[in-house]
Amino acid sequence: MLRVAQGTLTLSEPRPISAAGGSQPPGGDGDDGGRSNTAIITKTKPRTKRPNLYRVLLLNDDYTPMEFVVHVLERFFNKNREDATRIMLHVHQNGVGECGVFTYEIAETKVTQVMDFARKHQHPLQCVMEKN
Repeated sequence: MLRVAQGTLTLSEPRPISAAGGSQPPGGDGDDGGRSNTAIITKTKPRTKRPNLYRVLLLNDDYTPMEFVVHVLERFFNKNREDATRIMLHVHQNGVGECGVFTYEIAETKVTQVMDFARKHQHPLQCVMEKN
């Protein structure tokens, strides 16, 4: 039998072939003592880790109109008028209020959208995110 290993050609002894047609290891007589040569293959299921969540917060200021804040909550956070008004009043009374909890990328996008929209309309509204 010819065998090539790392670019060199070598000759090796042929292995005996059993009656079943498979080759046997050198020095073996084919009797495995009643044991089968089967292996159990287990399939492991990878566990996915839940992503970190971030709170998106609005900060109170003395200049941004309340109606503008309600509009921002409706437009960017899909709040209905009642929820948006409740969150806006919470921000007004407590200085900060939570708009929602999102994965990092979504939270970052929402903060950027709100900040850009506020600047476009010349309001100093601040929107930040923090790890939940």
